[in-house]
Amino acid sequence: MKPENVTTTEINKFQLNYIAMAKTLTQTDFNFPGQDSVYHGKVRDVYDINNDLMVMVATDRISAFDVILPKGIPYKGQVLNQIAAKFLDATADIVPNWKLATPDPMVTVGLKCEGFRVEMIIRGYLTGSAWRDYSADMRELCGVKLPDGMKENERFPEPIITPTTKAEAGHDENISREEIIAQGIVSKEDYETMERYTRALFKRGTEIAAEKGLILVDTKYEFGKRDGKVYLIDEIHTPDSSRYFYADGYEERFTKGEPQRQLSKEFVRQWLIEHDFMGKPGQQVPEMTDAYCESVSERYIELYEHITGEPFVKTDETDLAERIRKNVDKYLTSRK
Repeated sequence: MKPENVTTTEINKFQLNYIAMAKTLTQTDFNFPGQDSVYHGKVRDVYDINNDLMVMVATDRISAFDVILPKGIPYKGQVLNQIAAKFLDATADIVPNWKLATPDPMVTVGLKCEGFRVEMIIRGYLTGSAWRDYSADMRELCGVKLPDGMKENERFPEPIITPTTKAEAGHDENISREEIIAQGIVSKEDYETMERYTRALFKRGTEIAAEKGLILVDTKYEFGKRDGKVYLIDEIHTPDSSRYFYADGYEERFTKGEPQRQLSKEFVRQWLIEHDFMGKPGQQVPEMTDAYCESVSERYIELYEHITGEPFVKTDETDLAERIRKNVDKYLTSRK
């Protein structure tokens, strides 16, 4: 029997919402073998195993303007984790990275490194937040001088590196190479290593994207240190950390001053901006309908298929948390 004063339409709507929520993993609370602690980030939950390994769970949470949005995106965690795993493998010959295994479509297990407190952002084109600053007459970004007369989505003569501080909470802040070294945030030697790796990674990522008819516009990399060696950590070249344009039609759209066709999380930021939300105090996140969440999921899957050249295989969503627990437990136990 249905409760009094509740219509059949309302019950159906509740059931649809419940089904949509069940398809996403937005929080985790695992207790893996050897677990010391857990860190819940904006998107990933990172479990410390015996102070030696990290179990990184890519949830279906989505963030923008450093704010976690209220609903999860179906398959987003799987998309991010599998793209990152492919690119970590595809760049392991030029940069050592933390990855050891992917025991579950939403999980990567790797070496625990002491992360540097900066993110290395590299930009090949003037777009996104850099364009918003530039259009407000800013001509220097993270210590890098920008020429007058540039247009939105214009290619830089050479990619520029614009690092940010890595904030524990709130917004990351732009910072220059000189400030990072002067403040002792990263040593000169380690920063130069990260800078060299950043350019090499971006070059490789650009080449792989071009093979798939895409332009790698900008991206971020994170690095850490273990036993005196600098490692690439976290994710790389995913729609959360990178921006892609379709190569076909780029020149024509740029010449006409038209928006570029792109595959990245920027479309989520633009949707929020259009609904008067940029993460500022007092602003409210607009309603994320199930239809909108599904449309975002489709965009993430579209990028996966374009950048990998492979069809996306949706995994069983019956009980995501239990599946992850079993797969990770099995992997960690096998290492003993």
